Amino acid sequence: MKKKSVYAIIPLVYMSLVSFSVQASPSLSTFYNEVITRKPNGKLGQIIKQERISTPIGGAEAWRIAYISSDVEENKTISTALIVAPKGKPPLGGRPVIAWAHGTTGTAENCGPSQVISPVQSLNQYFSVEGDSWTDYGMPSVNAFIKEGYVVVATDYQGLGGGGKHQYAVAATQGRDIINSVRAVSSMKKSGAGKKAIIYGWSQGGGATIAAASLSDYIEKKGTSADNIHFLGFVALAPFDLSVLVAGNKIDKPTSDKMIKELIVNFSDNVFNFTHFAMSVWGTQAAFSNLKLNDLFTEEGIRVIDTILSNKCMHVAADTIKYLYGEQYKYLFRQEPQNSEAWVRAFLKGSIVPIKPIAPVIIYWGTKDIVLPPIMGKIYQEQMCKLGGDVGRVQLSGEQTHFSTPNAAAELYLPWIKERILEKPTLNACPKE
Repeated sequence: MKKKSVYAIIPLVYMSLVSFSVQASPSLSTFYNEVITRKPNGKLGQIIKQERISTPIGGAEAWRIAYISSDVEENKTISTALIVAPKGKPPLGGRPVIAWAHGTTGTAENCGPSQVISPVQSLNQYFSVEGDSWTDYGMPSVNAFIKEGYVVVATDYQGLGGGGKHQYAVAATQGRDIINSVRAVSSMKKSGAGKKAIIYGWSQGGGATIAAASLSDYIEKKGTSADNIHFLGFVALAPFDLSVLVAGNKIDKPTSDKMIKELIVNFSDNVFNFTHFAMSVWGTQAAFSNLKLNDLFTEEGIRVIDTILSNKCMHVAADTIKYLYGEQYKYLFRQEPQNSEAWVRAFLKGSIVPIKPIAPVIIYWGTKDIVLPPIMGKIYQEQMCKLGGDVGRVQLSGEQTHFSTPNAAAELYLPWIKERILEKPTLNACPKE
């Protein structure tokens, strides 16, 4: 028996969507409106616009910047970011740089954490009692880093304030955005930043962090705004790594068809997960020109998802899909995916490359994380340890969720980062056989 279309199931939704056309014009402030008119011409990490902004952090000063980056296909892009630095004269050699990679905020141009009111503060999660925005923003442990004399830079990633379509969950692109954010701050004399750097990130940003750790050739590029950055360590909080789900499997049409169907089913268990996966498809298609949204979405799905994700941030997008479709949102995907092999290869290319990390990596995870399965981090550790990497993995005490991980891990990663900055010798953290 042929399934009824979503239009037949929800006639009122049909009436509201029939005239949909993509209107990607979310409201932006003057800084970003000016940035998105620019072309990404310049060196990697080159700052093309900056403005001083206020911060409640004592003894610190802050800036909002736009800088040159590039994506997984090496197309030049523009990313925006925040910089916060201690006041006063920097030490000889400059201050160490701590680069923050944020978790999922959304895909629309106005979803960059730097765009909220007073963005330069400690991590502020929207659902917490103290949360005062529609999205997560801020930088975990930023006060502690400033007291230690470090400079902190927090990228928004491309497409979240700098123009273009955000390549959500394409970790290889976001990893480049983080690396170039370090180049940007290191090239900015006012910040007092030097060449030592640590990257720490959560969720989407955790995946970007471990992606950056294996981008050795990209890190070693010359002719950037600040060559010879010395990355000393990588802290991944509940990292996202889609490539581990494909590792070891033969990539052919039957296998790829099965994988894509399984991903659609697994991520359709609730509207929150569905929205994440829809964003991943949308962002991956933005990165790779051989992919089309109608490979995986129905015609209705394209119209609805493209419009929503072009204009709304994560939680509002999920609420919109739930409001319009109830439990029928899964039918926005095609029953029979097309071009599956190309999609699987794109997911792999956009994820973590199988190259030994250039410095120690530490992963923190909680037993109650149901957003990103901790098995992702476990398989990543196994892969990289076999390549000779130094990858530790620490289970947090108590029943930590995906959302409690950044704060719960702070007391552990702060001394770990300090030891890496001091370049203290470390024993390889890979499990002993």
